[in-house]
Amino acid sequence: MKIKVEKNLVEMVPENDGETQQMLKLWNAIVDCVKFNKKLVPIGEYVPQKSNLARFAIEDK
Repeated sequence: MKIKVEKNLVEMVPENDGETQQMLKLWNAIVDCVKFNKKLVPIGEYVPQKSNLARFAIEDK
């Protein structure tokens, strides 16, 4: 997955079919967050030296 961040714009480009399917799931989850006034919030920390995992939860406002 290629990820590009420029100011307030984030671009993600899947690099294989599995990532494309996961991107579709993520896209639908984010669209639902906006539609139902929910937010996507980070859980814990992202420190690649410890664990290369970024985790988020969907919460109601």
